[in-house]
Amino acid sequence: MTPEEKSLLERTLKISEENNKILHTLRRSNRFSILLKVVYWVLILGISFGAFFAIQPYIDSLRNFYGTVQSDAAAGHNAIASFQSFFGSKSATGTPK
Repeated sequence: MTPEEKSLLERTLKISEENNKILHTLRRSNRFSILLKVVYWVLILGISFGAFFAIQPYIDSLRNFYGTVQSDAAAGHNAIASFQSFFGSKSATGTPK
């Protein structure tokens, strides 16, 4: 092997070792980035589900309140209809129309 070939081979070895270090650094950074993204989304989803379960009793009470108001409104409408049907068939003087 000539000295020129040996020098070229050593230079190639040095460059390949440097590339190997860079690739290992990139791979480590990529793994760390993926891990952080997974942790980020787990936190986002965990906080979202936790918040939902924390406010669920308030949502249930609002649903019950809405159902009560809706049934009371229907009962009031029925009472008004009964009142109108009872008094609507008579005039102010008490004689039928």
